Amino acid sequence: MTGGFALFGEVLMVGLLITVGGVLLVTLPAALAAGIRHLRRYLNAEGSPQRQFWRDYLKALPGGLVVGVVGLGLVGLLILDIDLANSGALPGGMVIALVGWVGLAAVAVTLLAAAGSWTRDLGWRAAVRGVPASLAADVTGVLFLIATAVFVCVLTWVLVPLVIPALGCAALAVIAIPERRRRAR
Repeated sequence: MTGGFALFGEVLMVGLLITVGGVLLVTLPAALAAGIRHLRRYLNAEGSPQRQFWRDYLKALPGGLVVGVVGLGLVGLLILDIDLANSGALPGGMVIALVGWVGLAAVAVTLLAAAGSWTRDLGWRAAVRGVPASLAADVTGVLFLIATAVFVCVLTWVLVPLVIPALGCAALAVIAIPERRRRAR
């Protein structure tokens, strides 16, 4: 029981670190990548001091800003698309809204998968390029990542401070989802 409670505390701390690092939204990819690496080190019983999170964050920030700007632009465009579709001004609004929601899910899954693949050595370019292959190899994992993104959005919508534990749980999910396939073999 002590180990489970310690993990819960670490997930909450990682959620707080990700929230602080990603408060500008365009810095969220770097904060997610650093948080996932921090939690992965903790789960592997390696040294995981908070200063290592900030080192990873600063290393991930330059490329992460590009990913964040592109992602935020796509999200803004898709939300505008959904709003226009729901206004009734466009013919076939239901289909357009559905495409918008699927696009938002794709952006969220890509962000989570890329942040989980980011390393200090390979960087963002390799992480983003590897996303299609990793997602194609685990279709069920994609559904779990969509559920993770929905979980974060719903908890934040219900009560904004819940974004802290939700982001920590998302980091844990990004680590746990690929691990379940390895254990099944």
